[in-house]
Amino acid sequence: MKMLINVPESVVADALRGMAAAHPELTVDVENRVILRRDAPVAGKVALVSGGGSGHEPLHGGFVGPGMLSAACPGEVFTSPVPDQMLRAAAAVDSGAGVLFIVKNYTGDVLNFDMAAELAEDEGIQVAKVLVDDDVAVTDSLYTAGRRGTGATLFVEKIAGAAAEEGQPLERVEALARQVNESSRSFGVALSACTTPAKGSPTFDLPSGELELGVGIHGEPGRERRAMMTSGEIADFAVHAILDDMTPRNPVLVLVNGMGATPLLELYGFNAEVQRVLSQRGVAVARTLVGNYVTSLDMAGASVTLCQVDEELLRLWDAPVRTAGLRWGV
Repeated sequence: MKMLINVPESVVADALRGMAAAHPELTVDVENRVILRRDAPVAGKVALVSGGGSGHEPLHGGFVGPGMLSAACPGEVFTSPVPDQMLRAAAAVDSGAGVLFIVKNYTGDVLNFDMAAELAEDEGIQVAKVLVDDDVAVTDSLYTAGRRGTGATLFVEKIAGAAAEEGQPLERVEALARQVNESSRSFGVALSACTTPAKGSPTFDLPSGELELGVGIHGEPGRERRAMMTSGEIADFAVHAILDDMTPRNPVLVLVNGMGATPLLELYGFNAEVQRVLSQRGVAVARTLVGNYVTSLDMAGASVTLCQVDEELLRLWDAPVRTAGLRWGV
């Protein structure tokens, strides 16, 4: 496979150096693998810290900035960051108002963020943790006990980040983050496998003419494999899988998310089909976001995430945000 890299061993460091050059509003510590808001710590403000394996960009580093994360910790490709990174990030952004760790439900991430929270508390930093586990496709997977954390991570980071930006206390920011996760469900589909730089070939075998329904963001197996389906058929399957697990009583946020290699032309067409199914099921849509936000390197495919929102969650979603990967209202 052809890749725009130097050598696999330096791909994350090279990307961080490039991010630093493109975004002077960030402080990017390439050696210690931490991305910070340049103005951190912000007096009186709860800090949000997240992270995970690289390869899902713009998640998480692309969501550092006013209105979202205070810091992000990138690991190696598809590999959890280590507790020292998280501790360094928490210490750098803590203003004394506390730190919220936002953790996708993958075993390595959970263990390392738990360890980092204990280390931070030993240093006098107040830490709360929220686990994101929105994927309805499977329960238990290659890297997970329980449901996987996927697209809802963006909703949690945006809404909790807006609350923190307003100066809301740690307990409230944590409660809102939990509410968003509990109100969200996701389902992903792969049209091709992804290729990690170290392996240089597809991470799993997906024959041409087939797709993987319920795939994870590291290429984990889904519910089933089928012959290729139309955009409308995929939307039917994905949205029905989500609505079988939730019954929205309020309007929803919709994220139609590309896995990395699917062009916007196809994603917008897929969104039209997702909106059709939601309308047929009587689900009101409050806002829609379409694009590549929680990716899996060069995987072709898409995921759908729905988040049921009340007036407060919708207000916080609409609040200004200024990050490399998400920006409006400023």
